[in-house]
Amino acid sequence: MSIIDTFSLNGKVALVTGGAGLYGRQIVQALAEAGARTYIASRNLEALEKLAAEHRALGHDVRALRLDQADEPSIFAVRDAIVKESGRPHILVNNAVARPVTKGYFDDAAVINESMRVNGTGLILVTRAMGEVLADSGSIINIGSIMGLIGLEPLNYRNTDMEGWAPDYFFHKGGMANLTRFLASYYGPRGIRVNCVHPGGLRSPSHPEAFVKNYSERTCLSRLASDTDLMGIIVFLASDASAYITGTNIPVDGGYTAK
Repeated sequence: MSIIDTFSLNGKVALVTGGAGLYGRQIVQALAEAGARTYIASRNLEALEKLAAEHRALGHDVRALRLDQADEPSIFAVRDAIVKESGRPHILVNNAVARPVTKGYFDDAAVINESMRVNGTGLILVTRAMGEVLADSGSIINIGSIMGLIGLEPLNYRNTDMEGWAPDYFFHKGGMANLTRFLASYYGPRGIRVNCVHPGGLRSPSHPEAFVKNYSERTCLSRLASDTDLMGIIVFLASDASAYITGTNIPVDGGYTAK
């Protein structure tokens, strides 16, 4: 097998949770273009079905399922549907995230608890359920954030009406970094690799120019992420090209965390 062939995902089956969001779209595109049958799953089935149809029109094998990460029976239903239709999956991408906290550090306890239920407990339940049926030598990819590796930079929001005081997000993404190491140890005997990708800020049309300028000055590459910047690392970690890499936390942030 040539080195290029090791990057192929032909014959692989993947599940991406939260596949219709900003990061999810390029993750799904990367897996599908590399040849994987790719399932996308979240609570918004209508949005997923639309995205899946767009991919099928391009010849990609993308299928949509409804998943509520806070509901264990829903998780089992998705797992069983994939196994029944496609056999044991090879790739799990934990990309789903809930952002219910809108009032910052002092938001209501019930709202923070909801975030914990989806992003903490739900993450573990999805990984545990899928891990039981994941093919040996498969790959689990967690989608973290640079906010799980470093603290908040208030200067990014200078001269804007934006702010980033979301304690639950920092808590969950920081926890995901070390959960990745735990899972790598747990699944290692089966040859299943577990790694975490920590994206930097993704450029959005809604971003004020002041924020774009502030953030860009903070990165080595002087820009925010584009809608394709995650694709390469996803295919690499999902494929046999990364067969001896596990337990890692990889920033994909244009050098933001290097400064």
